[in-house]
Amino acid sequence: MHSGALALSKGTFWISYKRRYSAIKASSSSDSLRPTTSIAPLQLESPTGQFLSQILTSHPHLVPAAVEQQLEQLQIDRDAEKQKEATCTTGTDLVLYRRIAELKHNERKKALEEILYALIVQKFMDADVSLVPAISAQSSDPSGRVDTWPCQDEKLEKIHSHEANEMIQNHLTFILGNRSSDPSSVAQVSKLKVGQVYAASVMYGYFLKRIDQRFQLEKTMKILPGGSAEERNIEQVIGDETRPNVKNIGDSSRNLQPHPEVSAWSGGLGLGGIGEGIRSSRLKTYVMSFDAETLQRYATIRSKEAIDIVEKHTEALFGKPEIVISPEGRVDSSKDENIKISLGGLKRLVLEAVTFGAFLWDVESHVDSRYHFVAN
Repeated sequence: MHSGALALSKGTFWISYKRRYSAIKASSSSDSLRPTTSIAPLQLESPTGQFLSQILTSHPHLVPAAVEQQLEQLQIDRDAEKQKEATCTTGTDLVLYRRIAELKHNERKKALEEILYALIVQKFMDADVSLVPAISAQSSDPSGRVDTWPCQDEKLEKIHSHEANEMIQNHLTFILGNRSSDPSSVAQVSKLKVGQVYAASVMYGYFLKRIDQRFQLEKTMKILPGGSAEERNIEQVIGDETRPNVKNIGDSSRNLQPHPEVSAWSGGLGLGGIGEGIRSSRLKTYVMSFDAETLQRYATIRSKEAIDIVEKHTEALFGKPEIVISPEGRVDSSKDENIKISLGGLKRLVLEAVTFGAFLWDVESHVDSRYHFVAN
């Protein structure tokens, strides 16, 4: 680690390494971590994550510059390890080196995960959207509802393109059914299943941003298929469908599911009318033109770090589920909690999850361009 001070761009905010480690040490106390929990449900634990937590709470606009410095240091550390590996020739030295290298690799992986998370949180802050805090079945609201957070649907919808919003509305209709127009209606639902829908919606948002990015590029370049007889026929088929076909998600000649995992759990919310009112959209038609292999590739999160962040964020938001496999091989979710939540609250959760996934695609691509870690 170099000594001296680093100038972070976009201002005159200077952070010396001595001050940096003092901030990290201070942030390890529970008092200094409290402000971070009000920004996002997941607490960052690595030295890099705690450092970025401090920047998020004090100077959030400087997070990108702080991340650049952290990524540069990660790259220096990784390059140094590669050089050291080349000098290890004896068996004993090589075994010892590999053990140390594995520990350092895990440390870098955790730091990278928390860099991704900090950038996602910062993007929500830039959009003036507060993340939903950790959800507990013990609500302070007299009605027992857990969704006491403010409605920010309009802000969340503005983040996405017009075409992506059409797909998101279909996704909401698929999950909430024909009761989505009554946001004040309260339902008692499984906390576990809401968490599963949230995680699947994150994956859908990741897929949607990835596909929409390509769509917008081709639209700008004016190379989209436009108004062909085949396209009109496909749109007619979509318009006639009222319920997505779960079994044929990968078939480009059938209706595209929001995400395979959503279909497995949305019906279990017990809201009724699942899938009614699904509308046609140009982006949906565009997606349907892809073959099964391309769809599968676009729907797959590319890095282990991104997958881990989705899991950790969802667990921080909903808690760790207590699932037991019975001797008969069935899933025993008897310890699962039910929560009271309005349909407006469910909509807010799904919109946030889709946006989280879209931001995850953005920051994963950005970080990979500076510190390569994405395998495919």
